[in-house]
Formats: sequence, structure tokens, C-alpha cells
Amino acid sequence: MIVLDKLKTYNYFFKAQLSLGFLLLINGCGQQKHISQITGESMGTTYSIKIAQNMNETTIQPLENGIDSVLHQINKQMSTWDPKSEISMFNQWQSIKPYPVSYPLITVIDTAILISKKTQGLFDFTVYDLMSLWGFGPNPKKGMPSISEVDRVLSSTGYGKIKTINNTIKKNHPLVKIDLNAIAKGYAVDQVFKYVQDKGYNNIFVEIGGEVRSSGRNYQNDYWSIGIENPYGGEKSDKKIAAIIDLDNNSVATSGNYRNIVNINGDILGHTINPRTGYPIQTNILSVTVITSSSMIADGWATALMTMDYKEGLEIINKEDGVEAIWIILNKDGTRSMGLSAGAIMREPIYDLK
Repeated sequence: MIVLDKLKTYNYFFKAQLSLGFLLLINGCGQQKHISQITGESMGTTYSIKIAQNMNETTIQPLENGIDSVLHQINKQMSTWDPKSEISMFNQWQSIKPYPVSYPLITVIDTAILISKKTQGLFDFTVYDLMSLWGFGPNPKKGMPSISEVDRVLSSTGYGKIKTINNTIKKNHPLVKIDLNAIAKGYAVDQVFKYVQDKGYNNIFVEIGGEVRSSGRNYQNDYWSIGIENPYGGEKSDKKIAAIIDLDNNSVATSGNYRNIVNINGDILGHTINPRTGYPIQTNILSVTVITSSSMIADGWATALMTMDYKEGLEIINKEDGVEAIWIILNKDGTRSMGLSAGAIMREPIYDLK
């Protein structure tokens, strides 16, 4: 992640998960006279909240404490890295009886089910064991999995094996396990954003591990803006930013398959798994950036579109109201191009448009 107004590079450690969403380059304010900023660590990454308003320690500290409390609660509900979290306890539950959970967990699972249905299972939140099998997540397996191991895990994988009933979630297969890392961070952005907004602030920029939601204007009374990272390599490898997006009270998430990797017996594999086949995807899509009103939805769709080719993803997203996308594509001749959905807008692209 590079903060454009400071021109400093930060190398954060991110836990492997189905969705990256950590590929955005943040721009918008810097430590100026009319900017207040709160930063911290949560969910295996960092967060930054910027408010275009002067604030003193008396007002900042309670806000920071409240933000930490919101994030702590979400971790206790949705972190697969915490063996005592709600999601971890559910994953240990080997029964098809309904399991009572909190309303936030139900909310995120319902959204995940909806995106899974719209993508016919290319987005799938029941990939916990698949991720582990390929060396990702809190309990990674070592070595290349065999065909029989993949088939075995696939037999207990599939979004159709999970249902929500009132305040409970139910397994249709006792061994199915869920992983909300492709969408929970976006949900966390939405909840922190709502918390800060409910405190009476309007010109705000919330970022957690690259997932962004904003409202109002920055300290220059202009749009908050972000840069889409130019993935490593390519004919313009000296350019760190592929394009800039101006944020008009919306959310942005980016997913890619080139940062979060694992080395298995010398084979370098990306973290995006095709839930249908059980194997890491082979794709010429370097990254997908999604712009919409909700960070949770942007997060989920960014992951989903990484499992599709550009043509298929473009067709699906153009039918989705209020959701836009920008692709960075590796062409057969080694050059790169960018693709846009019907309503997507960006400025200063460094690659030709498809």
C-alpha cells in the first residue's frame, strides 16, 4: 500500500484468505490543518479513518475507542483465526441442527449466499477446507494436495449446504465449514463507517486493509480519491498506479491474485480458488476493482469477478444495479489493458481500454 500524499511504502502482513481487497493505493488528505486521522490494527491488517475536520484529543480518543470496540466485536464474530469466535465454533459444530448465531453473522452470510447464487457458485463462502488444503488460512496443509483429497473436500463444500433460518444457520452437511474472509472485511468497513457517521461526522474516509468507503469531501473540498495499484511487472512497471477513481459517497474494493501466494513444492499458487473445481484459478485477470454503495458488497463482488474471465464478468456486472467494475487484464502478447463496466469512470489510466 502506498499513501500518495506521503510517498511512503508500507509492507503490511496480510493473512491469506479467499479475497485480497488489499490492492488499493490511498489518496485524499494527508496530515493537513483540517484533517484528523485515526489509525490502528485489526483483522490481520491495518485501518485508517480520516475526517475532514479539526478534532482534539478529547474528541478523538472516545471515537478511537469506539472504532476499536466495533472491530473487536466483528473479529469475535467472524474471524477464522480466533478458535473461540462465532464462526470458528460453528465450523467445529458437526451437526445438521440449527445453530444460533448473532444478527451480524446472519447478515453477512445472507449477503454471501446472494452473491453465490448470482454467480452460480463461483463466489462461495464454504471454502474453509479448500483454502486449508492449498496452504492458506489458519490451519494450512503442507504439500500439494492429491486429486482424491480435493474431491473429498469438495464433497462437503458448496454454498447450498448452508441455510439461514431466523437467527440460526444450518448445515446440510455436517462437515461443511464457512470462511467469510472474502466479505467480512468489507462488512467491517461499513460498520466503522456507520459508527463514525452516527457520531455526527460527514466528510469521512474509512479504509481497512485496502477496502474503502467515503462520504462528503476531503480537506480541499474535493472528492476523496484512490489509485488502483498497477500489479507487479508489465510494460509499465515503473508506474505504481494504473488509474485514479474519484469517490462520490461510495465504496471500493479490489481483489487480485498476485500478492497472496503460497509456494508448494516449488509451485507458486495464487490464493483464489475456484469453488467448483477445487483448484486455484488460471486467469489473465490481474485485478478487479469494484465500486458500489456497500463495502461488503464490493468486497464480495471483487472476489467473485476474479474467478471469471473478463467477458463473463462484464456481462454479469452490467446486469447488477449500482455495481461497477474495472479490470486490469494481461493480454496474450504480454501487454496489459483495462476493462470497464458500463457505468465505471476513472481518470489517468496507464493502459489502453478494451
